Amino acid sequence: MSAPRSVLSKIARPYAAALFDLAKDGKVIEAVEKDLDAVAGLINSSDDFSRFLVSPTITTDVKSAALNAILDKVKPVELVANTLKLVARNGRLFALSAIIAEFKLLAAEARNEVSAEVTSAAPLTKEQETELASVLKDKVGKDVSLITRVDESLIGGLVVKVGSQMIDTSLKTKLSAMKIAMKGVS
Repeated sequence: MSAPRSVLSKIARPYAAALFDLAKDGKVIEAVEKDLDAVAGLINSSDDFSRFLVSPTITTDVKSAALNAILDKVKPVELVANTLKLVARNGRLFALSAIIAEFKLLAAEARNEVSAEVTSAAPLTKEQETELASVLKDKVGKDVSLITRVDESLIGGLVVKVGSQMIDTSLKTKLSAMKIAMKGVS
């Protein structure tokens, strides 16, 4: 699994870096990030669209035409539209999610911010998100933006990933640990 990610990162990094540099020069990082978030939302919300982007059986021309139709409706800033068209023309739409992720990393780094992936058993309230971001900021020394998702199988608690560190306070993990410990008792 890490080998394909590494290849995607190598493909995505130059596109993301070039886009970031142009956005920085044009002072439109925030607008570009917002439009990329919208594109990522489309990819994440539609399995068909996601499969379409990565399908090796669909030609670059067909993908470019479909992307142009989407761009006409979404109307992102010109820099984003041009970048996406270039990515499509170069046959690299399969790396679009990785390009967006790399751009977001660069933008967060420029803001002295890190992202934390937070998985909870139930949706967090705004107050809980604010408190968690504050606690994490004290811990890592940078502003923290939360990427939240819900996994009801956790039963309760949280799983938080910041960079390579993971904090797992979920009841599911604690119950699994207890189960393993009890098997060892005779």
